[in-house]
Amino acid sequence: MNQTKTTPPTIISYVKDLPNICSLAGLACTVLAIYFSITGVYYAAMIGMVWAVAFDWADGLVARAMKGRTGEDSTFGGQLDVLIDIVSYGVTPAILLLSLGAMEPVFLIGAFIMLAASAIRLSYFSTYGLTGSKYTGLALDNNSLILVSVFLLESVLSFNHFVILFYVAGVSLAVLNVSQLKTPKLSGSKLNVYLLALYTLVITAIYTWKLLTV
Repeated sequence: MNQTKTTPPTIISYVKDLPNICSLAGLACTVLAIYFSITGVYYAAMIGMVWAVAFDWADGLVARAMKGRTGEDSTFGGQLDVLIDIVSYGVTPAILLLSLGAMEPVFLIGAFIMLAASAIRLSYFSTYGLTGSKYTGLALDNNSLILVSVFLLESVLSFNHFVILFYVAGVSLAVLNVSQLKTPKLSGSKLNVYLLALYTLVITAIYTWKLLTV
């Protein structure tokens, strides 16, 4: 019996899908955050981190609003989102911690814990998804939202004390990421979307002002 074999779309064809464009925009912000973390322009790195979250939320909102997307479109978008998440919420804060610690070996431990927790958390979510309407473990986007606020203390504390605080904050968040804590899906609420937009603009304004007055 003859079966029609469907030719899969080209890899690059998925780039024109609007939710994927949002995901890639978030990745661009993440690359900038990594670059500025390495070069020590931390205020710019904070802006990149918070906008990466904003675009991460946007891709899901856009995908749910669009009509006519196929199952393959959704599957591809989901895979792309997870892969970008490990860079945005695992690699970026780990590199930031290493940079703050002047690449001292003791900071490798914290960086590994943060990155490993991100990988485990994403693997668990990919396997089991949501529990009802809640996540198991603190969702990774919260890490960036919290850390960019923690970084505001950099100008209040001595640098050494701040680095210790950031280390503890990063590792503590990693523990919560892999805990059995049940947390709501914040991006599922319109109010939370508006709050994130406001938070993103406020954080951007604060760190832009710091960049201009440093």
